[in-house]
Amino acid sequence: MHIDDSNKLLNTAILASILAGDEILNVYNSKEFNVEFKDDKSPLTQADKNAHNEIVRHLNKTGIPVLSEEGKHLSFSERKKWEYLWIVDPLDGTKEFIKKNGEFTVNIALVKNGKTLMGVIYAPVLKSLYYNKLQEGAYLVDFDFTGRKPEQIFEYIEKQKIKIPLKTRREYSVVASRSHLSDETKTFIEKLKEKHKKIEITSIGSSLKLCLLAVGQADIYPRFAPTMEWDIAAGHAILKAAGGNVLNNDTGQELQYNKENLLNPWFIAKTEVLYQEKTQ
Repeated sequence: MHIDDSNKLLNTAILASILAGDEILNVYNSKEFNVEFKDDKSPLTQADKNAHNEIVRHLNKTGIPVLSEEGKHLSFSERKKWEYLWIVDPLDGTKEFIKKNGEFTVNIALVKNGKTLMGVIYAPVLKSLYYNKLQEGAYLVDFDFTGRKPEQIFEYIEKQKIKIPLKTRREYSVVASRSHLSDETKTFIEKLKEKHKKIEITSIGSSLKLCLLAVGQADIYPRFAPTMEWDIAAGHAILKAAGGNVLNNDTGQELQYNKENLLNPWFIAKTEVLYQEKTQ
């Protein structure tokens, strides 16, 4: 892939995420919807399926293979041959979707040789779009894209995009999972309280946790509980472009993707200042 092609790939991912968001809202706004449960006991709705189909329809046009939570997972012997791939969570935060609290997202990441390059995260209820451009940084657009034509979408993005992180003064802030706060995470947060006089704790669902770091509204996100690659690959790319990173808690190295085991290790996501402290 040449750098000149990256804008086309980004636009494809953005359009796919927004149209998937429309599919999700169609189910979300219905009077009722059925909830199934997969083998790992995680919930699945028609919105997950519809969003997956919409995203794959667009990403398949790029000729780059797609690894989606709701799609067929090929063996590692096949996947390891891929230099590039899309890693997709069509509806990240299905539990939040079912609760109808709006804290769910569409996640699309472009990965090259195990490293996340580009990410798009769209929160259809919150009407927020986060993305990064190669060598240009990360951006936020707040707008209701529902039902908009592609030309309207990209015209508005160019006019209204805001580069992130946003510089704000606030207390030291920790972001944590709304639905998966482990005992180990609680212990880690207690140790942070010993180091910082005042600390804010924000609980929020889905990849919005990484988005809070990217925009500068939080400093650290410790995750000592199971996550999958499609949960964080897009947010990782956006956070990197905003100056932070996601590090393996045991090794201190940046997380890798398209592994044989798609389960992530425990990790700590950090903003720019804290990442510098880690590497000095």
